[in-house]
Amino acid sequence: MRRLILLRLGMSLVSLVLAAAFVFFLIQLSPVDPVVLALGEGAEPQRLDAMRRELGLDQPYVVQFLSWFAGILRGDFGTSFFTHRAVLETLLERLPVTISLLVGGGAIAIVVGLAAGFAAGLRPGGWMDRVVTSAVSLALAVPGFWFALMLGLLFAVELRLLPVAGYVAFEDGPLLWLQSLVLPCVALALHGMAVIGRHTRGVVIDVLGSPFIEAIRARGTPPGRIVRRYVLKNAMVPVLPVIGVQLAIIIATSSVMEKVFVLPGLGTLMVASVISSDFPTLQGAIVVIAAMVILINLLVDLGLGLLDPRVRPQ
Repeated sequence: MRRLILLRLGMSLVSLVLAAAFVFFLIQLSPVDPVVLALGEGAEPQRLDAMRRELGLDQPYVVQFLSWFAGILRGDFGTSFFTHRAVLETLLERLPVTISLLVGGGAIAIVVGLAAGFAAGLRPGGWMDRVVTSAVSLALAVPGFWFALMLGLLFAVELRLLPVAGYVAFEDGPLLWLQSLVLPCVALALHGMAVIGRHTRGVVIDVLGSPFIEAIRARGTPPGRIVRRYVLKNAMVPVLPVIGVQLAIIIATSSVMEKVFVLPGLGTLMVASVISSDFPTLQGAIVVIAAMVILINLLVDLGLGLLDPRVRPQ
C-alpha cells in the first residue's frame, strides 16, 4: 500500500505540472497583449517594453512557464490585471464556495445514488427497481440548468422556503449558509446521483448473480450477511471510479450553478476573467480546479487499493 501511495502521488504531481503547462501555453495563443491591456492602447512603446521586461514577458515561453509555476509552488499566483490584487487572495475568497458545492452536491449524489442503486439491484424487477429505473431515466433526460431554474421557481419564488440566489459565508450564520447551498447542491447532484444509481444497480445485480455468491447462499448464509459482508465490498470496486468521475463533473459544471444562483465561486471568477482578459486570475483558477480533480482521482485510486489488492503494485 505504501508503494501505491508513493506511485499515485508521483503521478498526481506529473499530472498537475502537465495541466499547468497546458493552461499556460494555451493562454499564450490569445491575441490579447496583457501589457497593452494594463497600460492602455495609447501607451508609449518605451513604457510597454519596460513593463514587459519587468513582468518577464520578454523571456522565452518556457522560461516564463517555469518562473510562473515556481511562483505557484511558493503560493504566488501573480497579480490580477483587472483588480491589481494578488490572485491568491481572490482564489482564497472564492474557493470556499466551490468546495461547499462540491462537498454538498457530491454527498447528495453519492448517498442517494448508492442507496437507490442498492435498493433497486437487490430486488431486480420489483417495484423499487421500476421506480429507481424510471427516476434515473428522467434525471438523465433533464438539463441541469433547467432543473436548477425549476427548483428556484418552486422553492424560492412560489413556496419562499429558500433563498433564490446569493451566498452566505459559514461564519456569518451556519443555517443561512446551509440554506444558500441547498438548491445549487441538489441541482448539481441530479445527474451524478442518476449515473451512480444506474451503475450501482447493474453492479449489484452482477455480483448477486456471480458463482461465488451462489456458493455462499448454498451454505445457508443469511441474505443480510451476504449483502453486508460480500456484496457491498465487491460492488464498490467498480462503482468507486464512477463516483470519482461524477465528482469531477460536478466541479466542471459548478460554474453553471454559480451563474444561475449568483454564487461567488471559482466558476464565475473564470467567466469574469475570460471576459476581462485577466490571464493571471484565469490561469490560477484553472490550476486550482485541476488540482481538485487530480486530488479526487488520487483518493479514488487509494480507495481502490484498499478495496482491491489486485490494483496495488507488486
